Parts: sequence; structure tokens; C-alpha cells
Amino acid sequence: MPLDHQVRRLLRTLALTGPGDAARDVPQRRAAFAGLMRFADSGARVARVEDRVILGAIALRVYTPRAAEGPHLPGLLFLHGGGFVCGDLDTHDALCRALCEQCGSKVIAVDYRLAPEHPFPAAVEDALAATMWVLERPSELGLDAARIGIAGDSAGATLATVVARLVAASRPRALAVQVLLCPILDFAAATGSRREFGAGFLLDSDAMALELACYLPPGQDAADARVSPLRAADLRAMPPALIHTAECDPLRDEGRAYADRLRLAGVEVRHTCHSGMIHMFYALGGFVPYARVALGQVGAQVKAAFA
Repeated sequence: MPLDHQVRRLLRTLALTGPGDAARDVPQRRAAFAGLMRFADSGARVARVEDRVILGAIALRVYTPRAAEGPHLPGLLFLHGGGFVCGDLDTHDALCRALCEQCGSKVIAVDYRLAPEHPFPAAVEDALAATMWVLERPSELGLDAARIGIAGDSAGATLATVVARLVAASRPRALAVQVLLCPILDFAAATGSRREFGAGFLLDSDAMALELACYLPPGQDAADARVSPLRAADLRAMPPALIHTAECDPLRDEGRAYADRLRLAGVEVRHTCHSGMIHMFYALGGFVPYARVALGQVGAQVKAAFA
């Protein structure tokens, strides 16, 4: 399929107004990322939003849907994208509100530590600690313990898969579903989609290399399964997966490969590749109308997984 015409307009706009090489500086990269996320569709309304801090340091933002029924709701832990360097609770607020309403679930967004100030494995440690805290206290958040899943986008989806595997090792079936939006699954990959879409399609290869250099300490192997979850030796205990990739995303092929590996391991998988879309399109609904359609599909799938 050709590139969606609204996406093409967005890419032209970013090419004319983007920060260029100046974004190699981490503070400027973060500012540029926050600016990009202003293209999110902010129309979703939720019943309630609560900020809280757990374990003395990890901030959570809990979203409750308007259509809440009963005292205990399904819930999705959400880990934001941004290459482990950018992003926070505010950059992904609109996306979390949309997921909350579309999925009919509480969304618990986690503000994990970022590199380079806090390199690997800090983000993994925070994401795992927050997930275990929620799993151990479902009633405190008004959650149904049998209907808790984990979700993430881009680098946040990397963390979601890593955490899902670590949780499964000690608490099998504690997580009901993993929801992955344009996940980064193999930092050591050399796929066809990385070659074809590695420049000019929002997520550039050079930018990914810079972020990875910030994230990994010297000597850390990018093929470590806690960094590149596609490299994990055993995926049999993983929860059912809902994987959404984009046709014109350098990460497309590793998302498909992960879906294939999960199926071979006997894990239930639903994989959707969105034609004509680029990386992170789902979060840019203010400029890309199809994002709302895609999030509606995600919501329907999550509701079915929790049914």
C-alpha cells in the first residue's frame, strides 16, 4: 500500500520544521519528542485521573474509564515509548486517555527512569517493580486480579515484553494479555524493514543508534533478552499477545517475527499490520485520523481478551 496521504503530509511538515541534527543533544531530543506528541488526539474523555507515587520513587497515573461497571475493573499497565531517553506521563497522557476509553479498562501509566541519567537496567527494574506492586494490590486500585494486562508502545513495548517474561517466570498467568504497539524487539536486528524505512519515515536508524548508545552501558550486549526480547530462548509461558505494527515502520519485521515465535511457542497471538502507516502513528491522531480507527481496533481486541 502507498504511504497514507495524511502521514505523507505529516512527514513533510516535520521535515520542514523538525529539529534536525540539533536533536542529538538529549534535552533537545526530549523537547522535540514532547512537541511531536502534541499531535496526539486529545479528544478522549475519562471519568477520573489520579497521580500517585509508589515504592517511594515511581510515579503512576491511573485512568478510569467513563463506562466503568462494578467495583473491580480490568486494567492495563502502560509503559510509554521514547527510545528509553524521552517521554513521560505527560507526553503520553492523550494516548492513555484514548486507550482507557477504547479498552473500557483502567490504565496505569508508569513513569520509569530514563537514560542516559539512568541506563539499563533501570527502566526494566522500575517497570517490573511497578508491575509486581500492582499485581500484589489489585483491590487498592479497583482492579479485577484476573484481568490485568501489560501494554506499551515502541520502547515501552520492549519493556512490556521483558516484564511479561520476567513475571511469567515467578507468577504464571498473572498477566492476562500483552498489548504491543510498534514494538522494538531486537536491537541487534538487520531486517528488510529496517533497511527500507530506516530514514525519512519518522523513526530513523541514526536516532535509534543514538538512543541505544544512551541506554546501554559500555560492554552491555544488545542481544541480551532483557534488551532485545525477540532473542529470549523460551517464550512458552508468555501471556496472549495483541501486536500492532505499521507497514512503513523500520520495526515492522521484528514485530512480525515476534508474533511468529509466540505462535510456535503455543501462545495465542493476534497480529495486525496497519497499511500505509509509520512508526507511532497511533499516537498522532491529531494529524492522522486513522489513528482513532486503529485504537478502536486495539480497544475491541483488549475487551475480547478480558471478556
